[in-house]
Amino acid sequence: MNPALAQPSPPALHIAGGVATITLNRPAQRNRLENGDLQTLLTQFDAIDRKPEVRVLVLTANTAGQPKPVFCAGYDIGGFKEPGQGATAFEKVPEALAVLRPITICALNGSVYGGATDVVLACDLRVGLQGIEWRMPATALGLHYYPSGLQRYISRFGVAAAKRAFLTARPFNWQQLERLGLFEAFVSADEWSDTLEALTEDILALAPLAAQETKKSLNEIAAGQMDWPTLRAREALTSTSADFAEGRAAFAERRKPVFVGR
Repeated sequence: MNPALAQPSPPALHIAGGVATITLNRPAQRNRLENGDLQTLLTQFDAIDRKPEVRVLVLTANTAGQPKPVFCAGYDIGGFKEPGQGATAFEKVPEALAVLRPITICALNGSVYGGATDVVLACDLRVGLQGIEWRMPATALGLHYYPSGLQRYISRFGVAAAKRAFLTARPFNWQQLERLGLFEAFVSADEWSDTLEALTEDILALAPLAAQETKKSLNEIAAGQMDWPTLRAREALTSTSADFAEGRAAFAERRKPVFVGR
């Protein structure tokens, strides 16, 4: 285990080799998110966005010592009592995560509950650990979920599965999640590191400019906010880029391209 994670703490950020990793780090509390953690995450997201060398963000959790691994038990509901906190404050985290410049991967190495499920959905890609469960208990607690979270659930799960999540509060097992097509893969603990590394390396091999501009367009189209001239401008930008010239040359020469992000 990373020595920096030996003691419980707010989410921990580590950056190396173009990859930023944020680790939820309160395993004894099942990595629940407190109000201070929300601001920490927003600050970390902003710092990552300001570093053009960061191409991938991996969001994961420290599950050491847990009887069964839990990625995150959700938002600490005691936080609702604090002025200016609650659902409106929590909503800012997945909203910010969804529009980050780097490609985001949720390394879901444990079960996930409540608002933390929306954090998982806000990532671009997901890898899951076999044996986990997923549960959205909002209505069982008496809460109508915030609008952007409902929208994300319908977009990712589809209406039928979103209704099951919210209108029964029953958990999804990992096989049910796999059938929804949300995850790149569900793997065993033995396969975990290799699978996550391979996905990260595939993303790092992409042309940075094309990847980030395409991510913006996919998000806008999914949200019903497509602007045709903007999409055409992005297409034109990448078609005249140094990276596209390098990509064509590398293909012709049967070598790996060396992209520079412009």
